[in-house]
Amino acid sequence: MNRGYVTLTCNTPPSSGDEMPHMCHNMRRFGFSLHRHISSLPSSSTVPSGTRTCCLLQRVFPGSHACYRSTLPGPSCRHKRDVSTALGSHIQDPSGPEQRLLDRLYDGLIGGQRASLAESITLVETQHPRKKELAQLLLQRVLVYRREQESRNGGKPVAFRVGLSGPPGAGKSSFIEVVGKMLTARGHKVSVLAVDPSSCTTGGSLMGDKTRMTELSRDMSAFIRPSPASGTLGGVTRTTNEAIVLCEGAGYDIVLVETVGVGQSEFAVADMVDMFVLLIPPAGGDELQGIKRGIIERADLVVVTKSDGDLVVPARRIQAEYTSALKLLRRQSKSWNPKVVRTSSHTSEGIPEVWAKMESYRDAMLARGELQGRRRAQQKVWLWTLIQENALCHFQNHPSVREALPHLEERVTKGAISPGLAADLLLKAFSSSSSPSSSP
Repeated sequence: MNRGYVTLTCNTPPSSGDEMPHMCHNMRRFGFSLHRHISSLPSSSTVPSGTRTCCLLQRVFPGSHACYRSTLPGPSCRHKRDVSTALGSHIQDPSGPEQRLLDRLYDGLIGGQRASLAESITLVETQHPRKKELAQLLLQRVLVYRREQESRNGGKPVAFRVGLSGPPGAGKSSFIEVVGKMLTARGHKVSVLAVDPSSCTTGGSLMGDKTRMTELSRDMSAFIRPSPASGTLGGVTRTTNEAIVLCEGAGYDIVLVETVGVGQSEFAVADMVDMFVLLIPPAGGDELQGIKRGIIERADLVVVTKSDGDLVVPARRIQAEYTSALKLLRRQSKSWNPKVVRTSSHTSEGIPEVWAKMESYRDAMLARGELQGRRRAQQKVWLWTLIQENALCHFQNHPSVREALPHLEERVTKGAISPGLAADLLLKAFSSSSSPSSSP
């Protein structure tokens, strides 16, 4: 095996009475396919010792130049918790206080305690290298718990993920509050992950959705988590996907993800939810021109909001326009045709019908297995998204790149060389010093 990579193994004591042989088998199979994949890599992909900062199954943290390697022995499958912790065996063993923290968060999380869920999401969102490692250990335990729940549910997801987006002023927060109150009254547990715009100067959140969802925030069957976008493209933070997992582990069967507004956020949120809902206000100008085709194509449901009072007539017109436009677009699913509905958060008119459409979508997608397939594809998308982010971090922190970057940046800004040539030179410096021949 190439130097610097981690092999996952699973040692099962033959006399243990509370083993999980199916989990052991899955981990052995994962370790074997991981080993087979790494062995098939070309020699040029081997990074020499001393410059390697992005090993497989490792996370690069901003501002850190160290490579976190595993020195731990193979994990044991004696207990469920041991299995989930073993999946993160490339991380240093938690100390006594750290293990007690993880146990407390995990027990509180699966017990449905909102305080534990909030603290767990804070741990996931942190930029501290060691806390990031602990967050991954917690996530692995929650993933094992969620997989067991899905297994008992016939392999079907136990939660329904809905992404909501739209232009500023579309009434997203008001819509979510009315829908959330209706769902909690019907016995559902609803979590709302709302990504707020961030200040470019301080990084702080400009608005808080809890101040705009006062009734829902006081509901004990609901959980609202506003998070600053922090400059992330589209406003969907990289930890939002992991926060969804934590919410599902805490027993929330409806997860609503609200994004900043129209733009790249639609494409980001559509890759982490089961259903994408686009909210648009009436009388906002030429909507079909302003909201581009690519965004409409991702929508599984279009909701025309504020359909009350003097806006009823414009809302009906917009509904008709979008209904006609959707007929011209290629279908994303064989099980579902996108619908256009009108609602009013002020009068609650159309709100039950919106949820009925969402349930119809979920049932149709589950019946043909499309929803499960969509989730599997999304996991692959997020895997490569994180790889790209980490690879960029690794490139920026590489000694040769850090040495050459200031001079090349200066030459680019003065117009002495083109940005393309500077990029090629940096990549050449990176690849030449990372080649096997340059290893000590």
